[in-house]
Amino acid sequence: MKSAVIVFPGSNCDRDAQVALKQVTGEDPAMVWHKDGQIPDGTDLIVLPGGFSYGDYLRSGAMAAASPVGDAIRAHAARGGYVLAICNGFQVATELGLLPGALLRNASLNFCCRPQALSITSNASAFTAGYGDQREVVFPIAHHDGNYFAEDAMLDRLEGEGRVAFRYVGNPNGSARDIAGILSDNRRVLGMMPHPERAMAGQEGGEDGTKLFQSLLAAA
Repeated sequence: MKSAVIVFPGSNCDRDAQVALKQVTGEDPAMVWHKDGQIPDGTDLIVLPGGFSYGDYLRSGAMAAASPVGDAIRAHAARGGYVLAICNGFQVATELGLLPGALLRNASLNFCCRPQALSITSNASAFTAGYGDQREVVFPIAHHDGNYFAEDAMLDRLEGEGRVAFRYVGNPNGSARDIAGILSDNRRVLGMMPHPERAMAGQEGGEDGTKLFQSLLAAA
């Protein structure tokens, strides 16, 4: 699987994503600076990492979505390439129009940082198929604007189409219907606030994230 990690000013989980991908694939991903505007040919997976792109000024993810690389990310997704958008990357993905809804300030107005239990709502995707019958995982969370919002009609659609990938077990941020991660129409884009790349082989937050990357590798 050929992968690329997009690096914005303020990204702070790009290194975590790089290490996770190297661990699973045996190859270093391309680290693409946002101003380059191009994704390497043959890329199967783009990771939009967590952090605080542009310091979260204006609106989380909004300035990153206007970066030169934005059109290349959209084109990759449009032709069926995989995109894993984590934390701030999820915010960027909604601003890019790859995923519906928005990420609002946590309902508590506090920064949430802890291991978080999640239920696997759908295993019918390249991101979650590897979990098989496993119904719950624990991933670290670390966010201030992780409160997922969409209109009721869109929430109904996401649920009806099986596009809610993960839900919080004990909602930490007020997200609508406990949603922690959603899939795009073609199920090739996953946006999620929790950090699977920080749950690899016992490092930092357990090892439940390993199967997500292994699942992607198998699909690609």
